[in-house]
Amino acid sequence: MTGPFKPTLRALYLALLVSGPVAAAVSFFMTRANPQHRPLSLAELLKISSERQTLAPVAELNLLCAQGLEAGNGPDLAQCQSTISLWAKHVQSETERHRYRFTKNPAEFENSEGFFKMLMLAVVLAEDYNVHYDERRKSAPDSAAAADGFFSEPKSVFLHGLLGPERQGTCSSLPVLFVAIGRELGYPLKLVTTKSHMFVRWEGAAERFNIEASGNHGLNRFPDEYYRHWPFEVTPAEEKAEGYLKSLTPSEEFAVFLSIRGMCLRDMGRLPEAVDAFAGAARLAPSCRSYREMLASLQARLRSALPQKLSLANEI
Repeated sequence: MTGPFKPTLRALYLALLVSGPVAAAVSFFMTRANPQHRPLSLAELLKISSERQTLAPVAELNLLCAQGLEAGNGPDLAQCQSTISLWAKHVQSETERHRYRFTKNPAEFENSEGFFKMLMLAVVLAEDYNVHYDERRKSAPDSAAAADGFFSEPKSVFLHGLLGPERQGTCSSLPVLFVAIGRELGYPLKLVTTKSHMFVRWEGAAERFNIEASGNHGLNRFPDEYYRHWPFEVTPAEEKAEGYLKSLTPSEEFAVFLSIRGMCLRDMGRLPEAVDAFAGAARLAPSCRSYREMLASLQARLRSALPQKLSLANEI
């Protein structure tokens, strides 16, 4: 386990403060499916095969799951994709510009090129783009509750909140941004879940380590054991039943985003749509117990609400 920034990294941190964005962009779909054939809506995405779904970049899956949750047309997919590509290009430029620091003294970066790259990604996002955690969504684990409003604003839990003017998000969106940019750069990044939390894992042939992408104090590396106790205690039975602490497959990533959509819809009182979202999540990740339980709970709430609506209709 490491601290946020070691004293020896202060020079790097300060040097990056003066860096400005690079006005260049790379194609978001260079290594993906033909953009002309990609789905333009969540409804279209859900109709195609799981094999084709996994060809979509993680950012696209996330943004499509945010469609229709807010007034207006929702996230501007093309603009968000362009921003991610621009930021990835800048991260790459800054990483190469500071590579001599790693070459000169690898121990300063825990003798890990992967850690050096992730540190650069984190610092560029924080200092050049002011990406940060939404302070309104912060709460201690012992104060978290089902009705705490965490999912009341979709832009706080989906990517477009980080890519817009406010540049703020939560543990539901910050890890996705890290992974989206890192994968553009060829980094072997995975999304991983624990109870009520998501983090990033570098899973390459030479090294494997976890990255806590939701902090405001730099970059943290924690072992798996840490996430068995934070932000909540996880029993061995829960770990197995929920698939915690294992790297998610593309289908399981999509399921996570659908579950976040479902929670937003639940908080909005749009129960039929929330049922559809969790039905999709349960289908994509059938081994995850919580998706099935939430689906059953929402279906029960929906059934109980129907007699009330029928009664009101009869009175009218």
